[in-house]
Amino acid sequence: MKSKLSSEFMFQVFALFVAVILVHAIYVGVIRPNADAILEQQLALQAAGENFIPSRSLYVILKDFEQESCFILMLWAMAIMGYKARNAFRERVLLDRRLVEVSEGMNILPEDAREYLRPIQALPEQEQEFLLARILYTALQRFGSTRNIQDVSSSIRETCENESDRLDSELSMIRYIAWAIPSIGFIGTVRGIGEALGQAHLAVEGDIAGVTASLGVAFNSTFIALVISIIIMFLLHQVQLLQERLVLDNQRYCDNNLMRFLKLREG
Repeated sequence: MKSKLSSEFMFQVFALFVAVILVHAIYVGVIRPNADAILEQQLALQAAGENFIPSRSLYVILKDFEQESCFILMLWAMAIMGYKARNAFRERVLLDRRLVEVSEGMNILPEDAREYLRPIQALPEQEQEFLLARILYTALQRFGSTRNIQDVSSSIRETCENESDRLDSELSMIRYIAWAIPSIGFIGTVRGIGEALGQAHLAVEGDIAGVTASLGVAFNSTFIALVISIIIMFLLHQVQLLQERLVLDNQRYCDNNLMRFLKLREG
């Protein structure tokens, strides 16, 4: 489990590093040069006194540092969610296997529990950390030691509840990112409005170019941040639903393939 947590942490650090490099390269090489060219063209037309309606360019909307930060966080969150979704799909592979070799009409007695543990112990080390393997291992061990079916049922339920809590807590970083993205957008709003107020005297004299540019920063950053936040929250709910279904399917698997075959020796 420690190695799994360590590898996930390293993946998150690497994903953040890649997101920063990729987004910054796109901004430096594509978005900001095109945005600067469009703004210079608009200023030239305005200075020439020509009547024109400035078009809303995507490059201009995306050009500021707040939007760049939001896209970095978006890619980072998507990478983390992709990692967790991949782990959930890998764990579902065990649900298609018969880890407990028992057929209709057979019973599992407490003294047989050790024998049924062998296929689980023979799994690769990575698969032994999967939820289903841990549930079956704990349940069979409990059945062999306590000889109580109710204890086995309780152990399955407790393991599933603990796994649900663990998975939910591991999504806290994504929830923080989903909260941080709109906050960064509001920072851009405050920065833009502050710059616009600082140039209010120029607007009184008739030069509104600086004020409109600053207000553009304010509204564009909030617009992009809210759109990205909607996307992140949608993907977060999909990952959470995938993980919840995984836990429920594992619990159902144990009920259908283990619990109903447990039996105590009469007498």
